[in-house]
Amino acid sequence: TNFNNVKEIQAHADPVRDLAFAPTDSKFVTASDDASLKIFDFAGGTEESVLTGHQWDAKCVDWHPTKGLLVSGSKDHQVKLWDPRTGRCLTTLHGHKNTVAMTKFEPTNGVLLASCARDPVARVFDIRMMRDVFLLKGHDKEISSLTWHPIHSSMLTTGGGDGAMHHYLLDEQNPPPGTASTLSPYDSVNPTEASAQTIYPAHKTQYAHEYAIWAMDWHPLGHILATGANDKVTRFWTRPRPGEDSYINDRWHIGQAAAEAQGTWKKSEAARLREEEEAEAEDEADALLDQNGPSRSYLPGLPGIGMPAFPPHPDGTSLGGAQQLDFPPLPMGFPPGAPPPMDMESLKKMFGGNLPPLPPNGMPLPPPPPGFVMPPGFPPLPGMGGPVGDAAGVRKRGPLPSQEESLQAEMRLGRYTKAR
Repeated sequence: TNFNNVKEIQAHADPVRDLAFAPTDSKFVTASDDASLKIFDFAGGTEESVLTGHQWDAKCVDWHPTKGLLVSGSKDHQVKLWDPRTGRCLTTLHGHKNTVAMTKFEPTNGVLLASCARDPVARVFDIRMMRDVFLLKGHDKEISSLTWHPIHSSMLTTGGGDGAMHHYLLDEQNPPPGTASTLSPYDSVNPTEASAQTIYPAHKTQYAHEYAIWAMDWHPLGHILATGANDKVTRFWTRPRPGEDSYINDRWHIGQAAAEAQGTWKKSEAARLREEEEAEAEDEADALLDQNGPSRSYLPGLPGIGMPAFPPHPDGTSLGGAQQLDFPPLPMGFPPGAPPPMDMESLKKMFGGNLPPLPPNGMPLPPPPPGFVMPPGFPPLPGMGGPVGDAAGVRKRGPLPSQEESLQAEMRLGRYTKAR
């Protein structure tokens, strides 16, 4: 079914970059380029409070899954936690050196907070200690999006500006060869003072998209991941079947050129997909031209006879209801079609042996001889009993039977004898 616009709220004067609903769905919060956050009542659409404190554009916001707690990220490189009841900023988390792109609370336990900025390192904060406990490394470009797994609280997925997608397990460091392992703050003697642990990806999909991944989210059951990127493609990902390992050499993991060399990706298949995408793009462009262009109506089967465009209507629709259109007059001889072949000798006999001469320009045709009948397919001529002039071709209805005569006939049959 189609979605209908049931309400429109002018929330900010500047662009709205993100919004999030409260756990009860009764309120939602917006983040805007005017550096403010605003909380609205969902049922009434009314503004309840304005949260100010960022020094530059607010780029992202999230509502805690169970608590009255908000988190926002800004172009001022800061991550702020807010009390939605009072609108007060509770604390500011530092660590990023670029514009914060996304902030997300962990949905299962709610004690961790992940954030990413325009740099290749994502950070995971513990809101109980108000500090970062994990640094997620491995991307070659900036991290543009991230999402938590809805069931496994230690699993986090990130999307990069180069189209790479990484999966992290916070309880597994997975250091690359030659890199020493470090201790998690939770395993240290003093967790509040210990250094953040560096986590490396447990799995990489290096060529998931051709361009930056702007959005990603898991299915609520956690078995399908959807990603959307700047390459105008939305892809859906799932775990391989048990024992299946061919995915390691597909084009998403090793690239198209290497996959073609190993035979796991066929160039003909890529060309076919590209042709299908180009054909779809052309169809969409043609549809837009047809929608924006003038109406091209015509009467089928009548070459050269065009139907006028629909008149404009004040409500902005093409018709605005049933419209009475003035069609142009049809030419003589309608319906079209060549008349049947005639014997010229027979036609001469009809006119008494010789065809009459054609009249000069502007002069009417002479009347035909008495008893002359035009062959089928020819329009009536003057003097043949048919209407002439503007009423030509108009079919008159015969007189209706008399109601009095019909009533008398019914009364003779014994019906309708009593006056009402």
